[in-house]
Amino acid sequence: MRIIKKLLIVLLVLLVIAGGVLWWLTRPVPAQYSLEETSGTDPVLTQPDPQLIPTVGVSTPIGWGEDGAPEAAEGLVVNRFAEGIEHPRVIYTMPGGDVLVTLTNAPDRPITGGWLTNMVAGFLFSKAGAAVPSPNQLILLRDADEDGVAEEKHVLLQGLDSPSGIAWHDGNLYVANHDEVLRFDYAEGANTVAGEGEKLMDLPAAGNHWMRNLLLNPEGTLLYIAVGSASNIGEGGMEIEEGRAAIHELDLVTGRPRLFANGLRNPNGLAWNPWSGELWTTVNERDQLGSDLVPDYLTNVPLGARYGWPWVYYGDVIDERVEHPMEQFLTQYTRVPEYALGAHVAALGLTFSREGSRMGPAFAQGAFIARHGSWNRQPAGGYDVVFVEFDARGNPLGKPVTVLESFLAGEGETHGRPTWVAWDRTGALLVSDDTANIIWRVANPSAAGIAAPARNRGAPLPPRPELIGDPARAFEDPPANTMPDSL
Repeated sequence: MRIIKKLLIVLLVLLVIAGGVLWWLTRPVPAQYSLEETSGTDPVLTQPDPQLIPTVGVSTPIGWGEDGAPEAAEGLVVNRFAEGIEHPRVIYTMPGGDVLVTLTNAPDRPITGGWLTNMVAGFLFSKAGAAVPSPNQLILLRDADEDGVAEEKHVLLQGLDSPSGIAWHDGNLYVANHDEVLRFDYAEGANTVAGEGEKLMDLPAAGNHWMRNLLLNPEGTLLYIAVGSASNIGEGGMEIEEGRAAIHELDLVTGRPRLFANGLRNPNGLAWNPWSGELWTTVNERDQLGSDLVPDYLTNVPLGARYGWPWVYYGDVIDERVEHPMEQFLTQYTRVPEYALGAHVAALGLTFSREGSRMGPAFAQGAFIARHGSWNRQPAGGYDVVFVEFDARGNPLGKPVTVLESFLAGEGETHGRPTWVAWDRTGALLVSDDTANIIWRVANPSAAGIAAPARNRGAPLPPRPELIGDPARAFEDPPANTMPDSL
C-alpha cells in the first residue's frame, strides 16, 4: 500500500507539473506595440517570436440585438441597410444601384497542418461564428426609393459552392466559387438569372484561405482573380501551393489566363486606384510570429510583382521557419508593401473614394478597408472599418482613421465582424457584417457627393541606356542626356 501511495503522489506531482507547463505554453503573449505603430508607410517590424502554440484570442459573436449598431466617426450616421441575411460577405453594386451579395462560408476542407491543427481550427472557427454551413447563394438587394434601406430582396443564384467574388459587364455576370470562375447571362435590373453558368477557369480549391475575389478592368476584357494560400508558411509542401498566394489575370477575349502577381499570402480586396490607375489589394500576412508580426497590408500590384511569401516578408525579412528551399536572389526583387494595416487585423474588403460618395471632407480622398478582426493577437485587433488617406498622386499617407468601431463587445465577445465594403446608389458606404447577418450603411447626411477623383497623368520616365550600380536607385540622379528635355 505504501508503494501505491507513493506512486499516486508522484503521478499527482507530474500532473501538476504538466499542467503548469501546458499553461505556460498556451498563455497569450501580449503585443509590445500598438496597432498604430504596426501600421502606415513605415511600420514597426519587431523581432520575430516563432510560436509552436500560437497566441489565441478569438471573440465570440453575440449579435447587435434589435437596435444596436456600430459607432461611426464624427459626422457619420449608420443604419441597417439589410438584415436577416445569412452570412453576407462580398458586396457588389451594379451600375444602376442594385446591390449583389454573396451569402457564403468556407467549404468542407482540411486545414493544412495535420489532425491537431484541424481540431484546434475547428474549435476556433466555431467560437468565431465561422463554422456555419455555407448558404451558397447570390442575392440582390434593391433600395429603389433611396431611403437607405433595401425594400426588395431576390435570390439570383443558389446551389453555388462557397461563392465570393462578383463582377458584371455588358450582360455578363461573373461569380467565383472557391474552385472555379463562372459566367452567367444577366440583364441589369432583372430579379432572376436564367440559364446555366459557363465555367471560365478552374481555381485551386479551398485551402486555408478559400475566398476568391474578382475585379474587371474598365474595358471589361480582363478579369483579375485573387487566390489565397493553402497554408500559413508552406508547411504542407509547396506542391499544394501551385497557383495560390497569387492574383491571376484571365483574358476574356481569348480565354487565356496568366499569373499576374504572386507571393501574396492571402490577397482579398481588389480595386483600381482612381488617381494612378493601378491595381491595389489588401493582403493577410503570416501568423505565429507573435502578436506584433506580421502586419497585414494594402499595396499596389504591378504586373509580375513578387511579395515574397512564404520565404520573405516586407521586402527582405526572411522567415527562418520555412523549410522549402528559397529561390535564388528572391530578396533582390521582392517588393515592399506600400502601406501596413496592423498585425493580424484580417484586412478584407477594399474600395476607394469615388464620384458621388458622401462621407464628408475628412473621408474624401482615400481608401476604405474592412478589418475583419484578429484571432491570434493579444489584445484583439481590427474589428473595424478604417480609412487611409491618399495624396493626389495616388500614394497612401498617415495612419488608418476609424470609420466604424465598437464591434468588439467586451472581453472575448464581439457584436459582429465587418467583412466587405462597397458604395450604394446614393454615395453611402455599405459594410457587410457576416456573423451578425447585417449590411450596414454609413454616410454623412449633410455632405454633398464629391467630384470624380482626378487621374494623375504624366510623361513616363525615359529608358536608361545602361544601369550602373543599384537598379532600384537608377533614377535618383539620372544623367542629363536621359531627361525628357534632352531627347
